[in-house]
Amino acid sequence: MKKVLSLLLVGAMVIGVVGCGAAQGETFSTAAVREYSESDADHVMFDEEAVALAQSIATAAGEGNANMRATAKAALDGCNAQRASAGLGQLTWSDGLEQAAMVRAQEIVTTWSHTRPNGSDWYTVNSNLMYGENLAKGYSTADAAVAAWMASPTHKENIMFGSFKTCGIAIYEVGGTWYWAEEFGY
Repeated sequence: MKKVLSLLLVGAMVIGVVGCGAAQGETFSTAAVREYSESDADHVMFDEEAVALAQSIATAAGEGNANMRATAKAALDGCNAQRASAGLGQLTWSDGLEQAAMVRAQEIVTTWSHTRPNGSDWYTVNSNLMYGENLAKGYSTADAAVAAWMASPTHKENIMFGSFKTCGIAIYEVGGTWYWAEEFGY
C-alpha cells in the first residue's frame, strides 16, 4: 500500500511540475554569446534561404504578426528599462536582427538549442550581425519573457552587456506556445 501511495504522490508531483513549467514558460538553460574578432569581417555567414522563408511566414501571418512584433518591441522596452536602471545605454531596434531572430524563433520549435537544426552555430543566420542570443518559450507577454531572462544570470548578462548596442526580437507561435528569440549586436 505504501508503494502505491508513494507512486501516486510522485506522479502528482511530476504532473504539478510539468503543468507549472508549461504555464510559466522556460528559457534555454544558458544564453549564447560570441566574441567579435577582426576575422569576422572577412568571413560572413548569411543564410538567405532561411531568412526568406522566415519573412514569407511572417508576411503570411498578417495581423497576428503585427501583434507579435508589437509584443517583441515591448520586450525590448522592458530590456531597456532594466539597462536604464543600471545606467546603461539603450539598445536600438535592428530590422536585420529581427529577421535573424524570426529564423531562430522558428528553428527552436523543432530544435530547442543554440545550435541550428542543420547543426551549424546559432549565429550563422547572419554572422555579420549576431553576437548574443537569448531564447525562451511559453511566455505570452513581454513582461514575463523579460522577467524570465532577467532571472537567469547568462540571459541577464546579454541584456546588460554594455557593448551590445542593437537588438531584434521575434516571437513565433505554434499551437498556442510562443517561441522567443532575442538577438544582440554591436
